Amino acid sequence: GIGLQEAGHEVTVATGGEAMAVRDAGLEVEDVAPGFAMGPIAGRVLLRHPLLGRAEMAGTAGARFVGFLFGDVNDRMLAGVTELAASWRPDLVVYEPLAAAGAYAAGVAGVPGVLHETLLFDGPTLVAVTAPRMRRPTSAPPPAAATISIAPPSVLPDRPGWPMRPVPYGGSGELPDWLAVPAPRPRIVVSRSTVSGPGAGRMMSRVVAAAGGVDAEFVLVRPDKAVATLAAGGRLPDNVRTVEWVPFSALLANSSAIVHHGGAGSAFAALAAGVPQLVVNGMG
Repeated sequence: GIGLQEAGHEVTVATGGEAMAVRDAGLEVEDVAPGFAMGPIAGRVLLRHPLLGRAEMAGTAGARFVGFLFGDVNDRMLAGVTELAASWRPDLVVYEPLAAAGAYAAGVAGVPGVLHETLLFDGPTLVAVTAPRMRRPTSAPPPAAATISIAPPSVLPDRPGWPMRPVPYGGSGELPDWLAVPAPRPRIVVSRSTVSGPGAGRMMSRVVAAAGGVDAEFVLVRPDKAVATLAAGGRLPDNVRTVEWVPFSALLANSSAIVHHGGAGSAFAALAAGVPQLVVNGMG
């Protein structure tokens, strides 16, 4: 979006909830789902599909759980997105794999829809499992006019689509002074999933338990409740520190490695920084 805007195009981002923060990047943003909150939607899906939710937490659900989850999310956003497309009359709609509502909006506006891959998981597959889980409309979404792939060929060599280099965006904010300079010993970043649930949070606790025997500095980004409680009580090992949200690209520039849950944003940021990464299966 920023690249298109800098090239002279008018760009409006249709989103809702916490994602409205993208306006901090200088983009025009339209709230197409006022009052949107991911937590209640995820809770309802977990209640309806507890076994599938357990598989998702363990990292073994494939695309099954996200189909139900983002089917509900797209139902919540569909009216706002299609109304925006009808009134703003764009020449092009670019949508991500878990935003099938964008494909429908392109059809309503009568303009091409471009599928922008944002994940390591196959985008057309995600659209295919999400759209049928939507309560409306009942027809399949229009096919994408084109697909943009940001996965490096070295990672996914056979992914079709127009290749585009991923540019990590870590949000606004500045690094604390102690993170803005290289550490005297290896600095290892530990980042967990933004999705919480049964079984989540164990990764950070295990890192804390092992850190005392490792000659490295550990930086835990947005610690879970258990680790935050230890930090508040001054009970973390001397080589473990915690931070809230910080610009990821800047953080990794002075880091030696990252341990994370396998999220595409973390993976692409580490690839761009040339930093080794260890992925822990599941919610982290």
